[in-house]
Amino acid sequence: MENSLHHLLMINHTAFRKRIFSALKNEGLTSGQPKVLEYLAEHDGAMQKDIAAACRIEPATMTSLLCGMEKKGLITRSAPDRRSLSVYLTEKGRMLIPLIKEEFSRIEDRATCGFSDEERELLISLLSRMRENLD
Repeated sequence: MENSLHHLLMINHTAFRKRIFSALKNEGLTSGQPKVLEYLAEHDGAMQKDIAAACRIEPATMTSLLCGMEKKGLITRSAPDRRSLSVYLTEKGRMLIPLIKEEFSRIEDRATCGFSDEERELLISLLSRMRENLD
């Protein structure tokens, strides 16, 4: 079991999550929030449903996640019409982006320490193909 693909993927995912939340604990971010902030840094004003799809978060979970982020002053939401809800970073949310990106990069670098550039590119390629196969 220890060398099975599902087990290795699961424990690596857990290790990434623990490290990112340890690094960002002083910012009060909860599960899913760093990923959403990173997405909004590139897609500010995105519709809630698009954020959920891109971050692979269920719509109901996304709603509660965004409510929490709004209460913390990280985002604002507006509805130009009743069918869509756009999400925007606040200045407070925008200020966290460099820290989040730095921590994601630092953890990725640690996880791939000793990998050649080619090995790292291969890993990304294989994981991307795996995701496509499972979608």
